[in-house]
Amino acid sequence: MRHLLVTHADDPIGRRIVKQLYHDERIENLLAVGQGPAPRAFDSFLAEAPARFSYARADLAKHRPVSDLFHSTRFRDADIDTVIHVPKHGAPEHEPMPLVAGVPARTSEARLILQHSLEAKSVQNLIAVGSAFVYRLLPGNSNRLIENSELNLDPEADPELRSWVDCDMIFHAEVHGERLRTVLLRVPTVVAPGGYVYLNPILSGAAGPRLRPLVFDPMCAVISDKDVAKAVQAAVHADRSGVYNVAGCETLPLSILARWTQRPSIPIPTTVLRTLAAGASFLRAHHLRPVLAGPHLRYGFTLDTELAARDLGFRPSYRIGLARDGDGRARLEAYPA
Repeated sequence: MRHLLVTHADDPIGRRIVKQLYHDERIENLLAVGQGPAPRAFDSFLAEAPARFSYARADLAKHRPVSDLFHSTRFRDADIDTVIHVPKHGAPEHEPMPLVAGVPARTSEARLILQHSLEAKSVQNLIAVGSAFVYRLLPGNSNRLIENSELNLDPEADPELRSWVDCDMIFHAEVHGERLRTVLLRVPTVVAPGGYVYLNPILSGAAGPRLRPLVFDPMCAVISDKDVAKAVQAAVHADRSGVYNVAGCETLPLSILARWTQRPSIPIPTTVLRTLAAGASFLRAHHLRPVLAGPHLRYGFTLDTELAARDLGFRPSYRIGLARDGDGRARLEAYPA
């Protein structure tokens, strides 16, 4: 029997993971943690099984709230043995990535969750949801990435991408440690009901067009939020440490994904892109680089997921397709495979 803590349970993917685990009879206790109030979707859980399910609020990017959480009576009474860290992904689209003492909040959270998981005597397992956008991409659409593929360590990379790489390295460093069984799941773009897209650094941030080179429409790996939850569940019970790619069955062109997020990818001549990117660098407008010339706007990738299938027993159960709302408007949706 497992005793679990799930972070950012008030965000869309966190809610999905909590629901998947709540209905798992092998889970004895489940402590969901979020920054805001408990989602209404958890009302029935709190009413039906208050001894088995509980919800707490904490700012996971700051040391004091995280320390209070890990030393709380609620944490101790739940006898937490497994921490599942879901990165923040539900912030309003117009807000920039927050900083804590000059460090991206996402990176600060990763450090604090790992530190307190190592210090908590009852915690034996740490499962982190990471990003497949950490890989270095080569020109073309033929990037077939395995877990040992090179990471993008370019110091000039967009801060959003660098924060994902930093988090990846924080958890990856603990995979071979003896104190915790650590699992890092690298996921691509996540598609949730209603056509919402999460954990895509290129399509996050302010709405508006993204510029891609003319005649290039990179292929993007995708996964349903339901399959992310199933991958986390598989990692909980697998008793294996490691880094694993997890992805769905399809890839989609960037133009399709961008269309559903009000960030259309506009094709323009490469020479114009280069001029704009050079101008942004000259003006030190580094935040414009991913919008103008980021590698994910030029090069596509797919993920090799055989390791996750072999070690974790995870294979995707959902496919991504098009559905129509009552008004006839098309949207992305996940369907059982």
